[in-house]
Amino acid sequence: MRIGVITGSGSYDWPHLEDGPRRTVTTEHGAVTVAEGRVKGVEIVQLSRHGEGHLRLSHQVDHKANLAALRALNVDAVIALTVCGAVDRAAAPGSLVVFDDLYFPSNRLPDGSPCTWYDTPGAVGRGHWIFDRPFCEPLRRALITAAQDSGVPVVESGVYGHVDGPRFNSRTEIAALAAAGVTAVSQTAGPEVVLAGEAELPLALVGFITDYANGIAPEPEPVEALLERMAASKRIFADLVAGVVPALGALPPTGLVHRFGA
Repeated sequence: MRIGVITGSGSYDWPHLEDGPRRTVTTEHGAVTVAEGRVKGVEIVQLSRHGEGHLRLSHQVDHKANLAALRALNVDAVIALTVCGAVDRAAAPGSLVVFDDLYFPSNRLPDGSPCTWYDTPGAVGRGHWIFDRPFCEPLRRALITAAQDSGVPVVESGVYGHVDGPRFNSRTEIAALAAAGVTAVSQTAGPEVVLAGEAELPLALVGFITDYANGIAPEPEPVEALLERMAASKRIFADLVAGVVPALGALPPTGLVHRFGA
């Protein structure tokens, strides 16, 4: 089993990774730096979507290059991790959310182009990703169990809302997302979910709640509280991955891709 782990803000390197040298993978969509090693005997490929020192803001993340690198390295599944702002008050700061649905209606990459691998009319293998829920359910259930065992509060389902950055959202925008049923938001994971789904690569997404989004709490917390929780998320996420990977077996892709000209 070989697991890709995409880490976000605050998690630029990876605790617990044994023999984890960094290397650059060149893809047709760009070059990507990854670390390869083992966690509890399982092969891990860790990729920091922002890069060391938060080199790339959310609108500069090259999602196609990142997913292409993981595919080139033959990962069997992907665990994507993100810090989030809660839209649903039931998702309290300091808790994990193992998402089971996605709100990403724009379906656009940061450069404004459609979020898909299928860019060329008539290309062999082009198609539609068809699914009920967009995340790999066996992987999701395994992550829930590992989160429960870790002692960190966990919300076992929720809607991930992808929002464009790098600015945060206004109260009115968050209210609209709440009305759509969104549980928590961040600025990067939507394209990862779609690109993995089209590639038939099993993926699950876990969020760590750093704060309430604008207008959800009666008074906003100091930014320092958000930053403290973001720093804490690195160890919490690393422990979660270390807890789940030994129990994983073969995982199915989510839904199916109806292809043309295959």
